[in-house]
Amino acid sequence: MSIEAVLHLVGWALVLFGALLAFLGAIGVMRFPDIYTRLHAASITDTGGATVMLLGLALISGLTQETGKLAITWGLIMLTSPTAAHALANAAWSAGVQPVIGPYRIVKGKPDAGSPEADGKGDA
Repeated sequence: MSIEAVLHLVGWALVLFGALLAFLGAIGVMRFPDIYTRLHAASITDTGGATVMLLGLALISGLTQETGKLAITWGLIMLTSPTAAHALANAAWSAGVQPVIGPYRIVKGKPDAGSPEADGKGDA
């Protein structure tokens, strides 16, 4: 088996693994309880999935002009995806959206009903 054939096989394996990461991120977006954990699932897995897929595509294409275009695309994804996630999280926080921590919500001065703090059993 030639080096080119091995690079193609490894490249396709990376593309499929990156697609799996992106798919798992989509499941996380549907399953997590609040915008902050959903943003985390979407931004981390999409950025990671895109990185792995683009690396696989670069291995498949070899050292050509296409590889340079893939590198530029990767750079743009690395700049825009975390920036967009931060902007969305900042907008949600500024709008007063509170994160969910376990079965509890963070609310200043008012614990959730049924929480240990509301029952008088908390450490506070």
